Amino acid sequence: MTAFVPIKGRKVRFALVGCGRISKNHLDALGALAEDAELVDVCDIDPAALRAAGERSGATCHDSLDAMLASTTADAVILTTPSGIHPAQAIAVARSGRHVVSEKPMATRWSDGLRMVRECDEAGVRLFVVKQNRRNATLQMLKRAIEADRFGRIYLVALNVFWTRPQDYYDAAKWRGTWEFDGGALMNQASHYIDLLSWLIGPVESVQAYSATLARKIEAEDTAVASLRWRSGALGSLSVTMLTYPKNLEGSITVLGEKGTARIGGVAVNEMKEWSFAEPHPDDAAIEEASYHTTSVYGFGHPLYYRNVIDVLRGEAEPETDGRAGLQSLELLTAIYRAARDGTRVALPLERSA
Repeated sequence: MTAFVPIKGRKVRFALVGCGRISKNHLDALGALAEDAELVDVCDIDPAALRAAGERSGATCHDSLDAMLASTTADAVILTTPSGIHPAQAIAVARSGRHVVSEKPMATRWSDGLRMVRECDEAGVRLFVVKQNRRNATLQMLKRAIEADRFGRIYLVALNVFWTRPQDYYDAAKWRGTWEFDGGALMNQASHYIDLLSWLIGPVESVQAYSATLARKIEAEDTAVASLRWRSGALGSLSVTMLTYPKNLEGSITVLGEKGTARIGGVAVNEMKEWSFAEPHPDDAAIEEASYHTTSVYGFGHPLYYRNVIDVLRGEAEPETDGRAGLQSLELLTAIYRAARDGTRVALPLERSA
């Protein structure tokens, strides 16, 4: 295992694999941090997407990951490819001696996520999993309120993702909605929201769930519901659908406790809908400021996310969402899928052997 060596005295160099829909957010984030980071290479098997990314970023273009790894000077490689491909690509990058930045979810299978963490550990490289929504001002306020025990004992949590993805969204790329490469509404669209359940509230003790494919012609689910019990005793519900008419309606989380109630809603947890506590706090004055307008479900957290990645690679910070943090949400996702498939209650933690 090679010891981690911080990057000093120069910009942190990145390469990006997968020049599709989400890659724009990564390119924009790195552009906003140009004093400290540079994108040196991009890679995609789609010539048009690759050409557009190269023209946009000025990075060298490659049509295969192997070709890029053979020549790139990047310190870290960003994976914005279909989720099911992340494990093999992450392992190839790690074995080349480079750090890995994986989009969510880090994998579609629990065993693959475990392998990614193990391989990066053995190679002595960092594994980051993109969880930019954690950096949203609304969720940061909620996190601080929970950590300050403003809710007292938390009783009930409700999380809703009522979005829409028309059939032509899935038809635009054959991998979308497949079990091997993507998963469904839970694994893909609601992944960031399911991450909030453990990040904010704490370890989940068990889950029960139903899932269904009601309208879209895909392998995986377009709608799902789940019930959760946390180790603290709190109970919760999760409702997810990609069938909302006629457009994305709501991405929300509600937390009810003995001394406080909070609800963050909007289309993507971007609006403070309710904020009421028994005891006042200086944060309360920033409620309106924390809310923001967005037409994107991705939020605006990518530059803040990359700020942390850069600082970690310089040896100046600890990672906010490393591979093990990524495993927490993948573990919960896996438990929900198993509960829905088998019609049974699934207890956590899951087995850790891969």
